[in-house]
Amino acid sequence: MVAPAEAKYASMVVDADTGEVLHAVNADNRNYPASLTKMMTLYLLFDALDRGQVKLTDRIPVSAHASAQSPSKLGLRAGQTIMVEDAILGLCTKSANDAAVAVGEFLGGTETAFADIMTRKARELGMRQTVFRNASGLPNLSQFSSARDMATLARALLHNHPRQYHYFSTGQFTYNGETMRNHNHLMEWYDGVDGIKTGYIGASGFNLVASVKRDGRRLIGVVFGGQSAAARDRHMAQLLDAAFARTPGSSGVEMAEMPEQQGEDEPVAAAPPKGKAKAKVKTASAHQSDYHAVMKAMAAGQAGRISTAAKSGKTGRAKASADDDEDSSGDADEDNWGIQVGAYAQQAKAKEAVTTARHKLGKLVADGEVSIARNKGNHAPFRARLIGLSKDTAREACRRLGKNGISCAVINAG
Repeated sequence: MVAPAEAKYASMVVDADTGEVLHAVNADNRNYPASLTKMMTLYLLFDALDRGQVKLTDRIPVSAHASAQSPSKLGLRAGQTIMVEDAILGLCTKSANDAAVAVGEFLGGTETAFADIMTRKARELGMRQTVFRNASGLPNLSQFSSARDMATLARALLHNHPRQYHYFSTGQFTYNGETMRNHNHLMEWYDGVDGIKTGYIGASGFNLVASVKRDGRRLIGVVFGGQSAAARDRHMAQLLDAAFARTPGSSGVEMAEMPEQQGEDEPVAAAPPKGKAKAKVKTASAHQSDYHAVMKAMAAGQAGRISTAAKSGKTGRAKASADDDEDSSGDADEDNWGIQVGAYAQQAKAKEAVTTARHKLGKLVADGEVSIARNKGNHAPFRARLIGLSKDTAREACRRLGKNGISCAVINAG
């Protein structure tokens, strides 16, 4: 019997090279990984590529089961094939559930068999809290991981698959004539971020594993349970800021050494060698913050220090299309929508416009947050936005503003 998830909020920051733990809250509590699951799906595909069992140009068949997965997806049809490299890009950018299942069936025969392989690989890498039941991260009450385990997996991807890691920093991907942008919008405004993966289901909240390199030092951050994608990203930036400010070696808390990879000629489905599942992981004692206080701060975007990117005016970008939704495998109406009331050449003008709109809308948008999203290289780079709204509230807000002659567009601000 698998133990139930213990907490929604959890976070961790580690040094990618040394394993030093710079921050940890609820790091060993089991949570639902959502589409962070795809990190392991990709890890095993990279294993197969490195062994020469699979080539980037190979074609992956798409089953009816893969085609029937819920969004986010590429819209693969049963009976067609998809090239391995396109599947990788679809997972890294669109977080495509149909492509994830197709990869799992391609490598494991069935998705269930592949999930067993995923779990065995997790044990081999020292991921003690993780159980996988599917290749995508779509809701499953028996699929768990933890902040520490996801940090371990991110380190393994960096150390064991450096040739493929670049896929995680792909900004956009065009497939069948549709251009899809990467869900990891932290890459667009936080200096040094080059991956790795976002995730969302209703039971988990908004999750993120981020890898950032500055001045030759690489950190990995993990956040589970964000109340919105925007709040999660701000919180991650604050955690990373604080971690970079620490002197290396000051915490004295380390993760386990990275286990060695399986042999080059060992099949992907082979069980891990004996002893590999017992990699020691020390318990982090740093920063055991109160759960409710941290969650409240995340929602307000005020936990920890203000990020250097935010202070320099590089605010997080709000998405302009519902097609760019976070991994939409959840069942909740999340408050990651907003409205845009114009774009302006001057930041002050943009702020004035959104403040005026907020005043006119009154209590309807009482929980909304002013956001001036910057778009480089545009003659009107400052987009006036009010975010943190439900989809219905955003639509009603635009309806009311339209009656008052004010231009308004509903946006997905995740």
